[in-house]
Parts: sequence; structure tokens; C-alpha cells
Amino acid sequence: MGEKGVKPCASRGFFSVLVHKIGGAPVVRLPMAHSFLVGSLIVSLLVGSAYYWIIVASFLKPDPDFVGCRPDSEGSWSIGIYYGKSPLSLSPIELQENRINANSSAWPVANPVLTCATLSSAGYPSNFVADPFLHVQDDDLYMFFETKNTITMKGDIGAARSSDQGATWQFVGIALTENWHLSYPFVFNYQNQIYMMPEGSKKGDLRLYRATKFPLKWKLEKVLIKKPLIDASMIQYEGFYWIFASDFTRSGTEKNAELEIWYSRSPLGPWLQHKQNPIYRADKSLGGRNAGRLFIYGGSLYRPGQDCGSTYGKRVRLYKIEKLTKDEYKEVPVELGFDVPKKERNAWNGNRYHHFDTRQLQSGDWIAVMDGDRVPSGDATWRFLIGCLCLSFAVSVIAFLGFVGGILKSVSPLSYCSILFRRNESGTFRSYPRFNLKLRKFFNGGHKSRFCLREKMNPKTWLGTFIISIFSLMGLAFVCVGVQFLFGGNGAQQAYSYKGQYSKFTMVTMTYEARLWNLKLYVKHYSRCESVREIVVVWNKGTPPDPSEFDSAIPVRIRVEKVNSLNNRFKLDPLIKTRAVLELDDDILMTCNDVEKGFKVWRENPKKIVGFYPRLIDGDPLLYRNERYARGKNRYNLILTGAAFMDSEFAFNKYWSEEARKGREFVHKNFNCEDLLMNFLYANSSYHNSDYGRTVEYVHPAWAIDTSKLSNVAISRNTQKHYDIRTKCLAKFKEIYGPLPIEKLEFGMRRDKWDK
Repeated sequence: MGEKGVKPCASRGFFSVLVHKIGGAPVVRLPMAHSFLVGSLIVSLLVGSAYYWIIVASFLKPDPDFVGCRPDSEGSWSIGIYYGKSPLSLSPIELQENRINANSSAWPVANPVLTCATLSSAGYPSNFVADPFLHVQDDDLYMFFETKNTITMKGDIGAARSSDQGATWQFVGIALTENWHLSYPFVFNYQNQIYMMPEGSKKGDLRLYRATKFPLKWKLEKVLIKKPLIDASMIQYEGFYWIFASDFTRSGTEKNAELEIWYSRSPLGPWLQHKQNPIYRADKSLGGRNAGRLFIYGGSLYRPGQDCGSTYGKRVRLYKIEKLTKDEYKEVPVELGFDVPKKERNAWNGNRYHHFDTRQLQSGDWIAVMDGDRVPSGDATWRFLIGCLCLSFAVSVIAFLGFVGGILKSVSPLSYCSILFRRNESGTFRSYPRFNLKLRKFFNGGHKSRFCLREKMNPKTWLGTFIISIFSLMGLAFVCVGVQFLFGGNGAQQAYSYKGQYSKFTMVTMTYEARLWNLKLYVKHYSRCESVREIVVVWNKGTPPDPSEFDSAIPVRIRVEKVNSLNNRFKLDPLIKTRAVLELDDDILMTCNDVEKGFKVWRENPKKIVGFYPRLIDGDPLLYRNERYARGKNRYNLILTGAAFMDSEFAFNKYWSEEARKGREFVHKNFNCEDLLMNFLYANSSYHNSDYGRTVEYVHPAWAIDTSKLSNVAISRNTQKHYDIRTKCLAKFKEIYGPLPIEKLEFGMRRDKWDK
């Protein structure tokens, strides 16, 4: 029994309700959290933390070049460059064989060529760069673009210069800044002067600036049109200057869908409206809003426009203008003439590209700049909202489990929680009999529900265990998804820059018909990695597949071999157009992020074998052991080339040299050890050439799945037999080439700890 006139109620339940007297008045004690709820919260926090450190953090290794670039609801725009014989048929810089950086930091140079990191590393913090316009001056190219300042969160106009036809760009400074947002810096020549007509609609007008000291000093020349026009482009055509622009004040269905035309005899004005204004005003997908400079090609006038149907700046549409007078206007859509990216978020322009500017060079060829984004508009905001929503659901599920756990652990029925008072005793509840009755009915109903839940969710029954397990998994899943959306970035496994540049590599894998199912999975996965340019399949045996059978975002080339030999892995291939090659077995799966890390490490060390499977070769005689042995000794001196980057020219020529002939014959005879031979050849070259130094470098993958352990067609299925053969190979190669003259390297020597 409790206090006088009071009965205890479910004192061990999730809710403990007591009615007692304080100073003569009955009071309801507030609910108290049960230990089951606290335990659920602790488990959820531990799972969320573990998920972050094991999964999320492995994809968030910071790229030093990107310090200063912050997530922005407007996107993560970058700028790429394209070339072609025609503005209607352009290809990216990485497909140009003559765009090779002499210092070996990029071969070939790849898009994007200008990012927020370019500016941030120069001391001008930027969230993104977009709206690029080219200006050709003698042998130099200048690019003017919008940069969103990380501190002020408004757009400024930046400038960059290239002296090698666009392969590399140097940021020269901020060309124009105002107290309001600036973008779309349309630059043109007129009467030996250079003018800029940027968007500054927040000021309420369209302004013209003149360069006083090109490219960084500009002076306001005049206000052209007293109207908040955006994305204004100008062109001289058939005796008039024409401005194509959109009215910023439009809203609803007309926002990003409206197009106006103005004309004048001079770029300095006065400007008059076209008779048909507005030309467009309803459909955002039609490309009414400009997407760059108008241009003339083959006697025809073309206008790029933005398709904003599904999201802002989804893509560039191109229109051929068939009629343009003061009273009439007609245009028809034509193909832009460049390959649409297929790598989605893993490509710098995989989700959006909304600006296009092309110019003709003195050589007669055409060059173009285009911006791109890997995420849709508002992606950062949506990720935050979804993450918060998932965590809210997780808290709700955990609270429900805590509530149920409390009910299941209750001792006394809730119906015992009666509010009883002595008949001769006055009290607050007794003064309100209707409320007292409702309270009794509530607790009696809770009693019935409690026993129903207790019967169905009793953990001692299989049904109860199943239901509680489902709810527990739901809660933990919501925690992990919430952590992913809040802290996991934009979901892209993007390339790492080196010295401010990006590049491409070729993947080479060797297989045959019995492993075709594995190859299809391999191609589908790795073709989405950003830096992969081509996948070459060395087909050793059987009927080769057609490349169209693969779900690939990049070209796949099948190289059929006449002889089934492991030496084919390193065969000279003049069709490979990249310096870097990733030799990766078709039964190894790892994340694109780990592949990109390995590529960056190789670009820092292009004369080394950079790979993901280290070994320590020591002892007398030499013994081949697994990675566990190397970890135990905290040393390694060999990298398996079944998952390694290397210089295609040096490595393949070395492997097929006369020096390596005896080694190749031994490999072919034993159908094993081609990777060991390559390490001996690298080491031998290093021994005689001090420029090479250490010849291997290890990169630790977040995870890697070796599916050969599940296959009956792998040469390494019998591990001990495989190791015995490789030990014999070590003895043979030592006999031919001498001992491995390689310094034993420790794990974790890199500053970024990618080799830990």
C-alpha cells in the first residue's frame, strides 16, 4: 500500500502515474522515461556514429584543393572546355590527343578546367563558378565568369587566363564587384574598346561597363535599359544590334520561361522593344531564358537557351533563328552536338549544364566553354530536410519501442491506477465528477490496449520477436539514412584534382567467357567512376561479347587475343590514349572513391606502381605470404598488379623488352606470377636509375570484395597451392634479375593516411 488514500500504479511501467496529496490537493505525477527508451537511444547513437565513421567518413576524405568550397543550395557549378571543327560538333578536352600537359600532372587534361577550388586556393573563397564567357586576345584566352563569394554570398565577376589554348587556366583576380549580385558577364569588342554587360538585376537595370585596364579594371559606361533584365546577350546582325534577355520580375509559370528582344543601331543605345515581346512566357522547357552568347555559323544565326523544365538550368537547348526583324521572330530547335554525360552525380556536369559560349580561333577551329553541375538545384536544402525528417522518424520509432517496452515490463494493470478518495474527504478531482469518470475510462481502455500489445509483441513469442525486430531495424535504418543525408555530402564519388587539374585513365581487365556475368557487373560499376575514360577487356578465351551487351557510361573495347596467356595483361596497345592505366581484375569490386584516391596518388608518383593489395617479400629463401603478414610486420615492398595503376608506356614496354623474355616464358608456362614479374622489372629499373627511387605505393581501400573466392574458375581458388607456385616464381625471378632491391615501406606514411 502507498500513502493514505492512494494506490500505486504500474510503478515499473514506461509511465508511472500516481495520485497523491500535496497540501490536501491530489496531484498527477508526470510520466518518467523508462530505461528501455534510454537504452534504445544509446544503441541508436552508437549505430549512427559507427555508420558515420565506417561508411560516411570513408567518402569524405577532404581534397586539399577544395578547401573553401562549401555546399550551396544553388549547386556546385564548375567550368569545362570543348573543341571542334564546328560549333555544332564539339568534344571535351580529355578527348583531344594534343592536349597533353608537359609536366605529367595530367595526361590528358580533363574537364573541369576551372572550379571553386581554383579561386579558393588563390585566396578568393568561392562556392562555385558559372556563366563563363570567352574573350580572345592575340594568343591568349580570357575567361570571365560568375563566382559566388563564400563570405558575402553574392556573385562577383572573376577572370582567368590561358596561354595554351585552354588546357590550363590561371585565375588573375576579381574583375568586377558591386554591392549587389553580379553574374552572366557578357564581354564584347566595339570600336577598339572592350565592354562587359553583366547581369545585375537586383539593381533594377541593365548596365554596361568599359575596361580601363583589361582584364581587372572596369568603369560604368552607362545604363542601357532601365529594367531588371537577366542573362542578356548582344549580337550584331543585319544592320542592327540585338539584345536577347529575360525579365527578372516574372513569376509563376513565366519565371525562367520568358524571352524579350531589344534592338538598336549602336550597342550604346537607345534600345527599343521588339514588337512581339515577350517572345516566350509560359513553358520553362522551351529554352526562353538565354544560355550564352548567340553566334553565327555557316551564315545562320544560333541562340542557346536554358531548359528549366524539371530543375533550373537542366540543360542547354540550341535554336537556329530563321527570321529576325523589328517586327518578326522565328527560331527552330537544332542539335547542340555534344555527348550528354551519363555518369550522373559522378560527373562534374552529370546533372545540369546551363551555359554555353563558343568562339572561333585563328586556326579556323572552334572552342567553347560550358558550365556544369553534378547535383540539381536546391540539392543541399533537400538533403538537410530529408536528413532531419529521417532522424525524426527514427526518434518516433525509438519512442514507440520504449513505450512498448515499458508496457511489457509493467507489474500492475493500468486499471489499478484508480483515483480513490475517502468519501468524507474533499478533493480537486471529486469536485469534477465527469472528469473523474473520463479519467477512469481512459485508464481502463489503456489496460485493455496494454494486454493486447503484451500478447502480440511479447518478445518470448516468435511473432513478438519478429515485430520488435522489424521496428528496431526501421529505427536504425532511419538513423543511418538521416546521417547519410546530413553528413554524407552530395552523394557523388568525384575525382580528386592534382595541381588544380583533372585527368583520365584507362581500365584494363583480363577475362574469358566463363566469367562474362562478372564482367557485366564490373563494367556497369566502374564505367560510372568519374576519371575512367575507357574500359579495355583483354579477351583470352572463347567467343567474345558484343560491346553493346554492356550497361556502360563510357566506351568498352574488347581486345581478342590469339593465345591464352597472362602476359596479355601488359600487352602493348597503341589504342590506349591515356598515360595512366588501372590494371584491375574483373573479380574485384571497390568504391569509385577508392579508385579516384588511387589515381590521385599515382599522379603524384607516376613512376611507381600504385595499388591496393600490398605484400611483404622477405626471408631466405623468399616466401610469398598474404597481406596479414605484411600488416603484422608493418612493412610492404610489393604491390599486386591485379589492382594497380601504372605508366602504360613505361610498364608495357618494359614488360615486353628482351630483358623480360625469360620471365614472360616462365609466367606463360605456369599461368601465374605476371604481377610479380612486373614488380621485379620496376625494381630492377629503379636499381639502375636513381630517378625512380621507391617503386611501389599503397592505397588502402575502404572496402574491396574479391569475388574470386566464390568462383570455381579462379586460378587462386586453392590458396595454398597458389602461394606455393608464387614462391617458386620468386625464386626464379631472383635467379634471373637478382633480389628485390626495394626499400620496405611502412604503412601510414602518407600525410592523408590513405595508406594506413
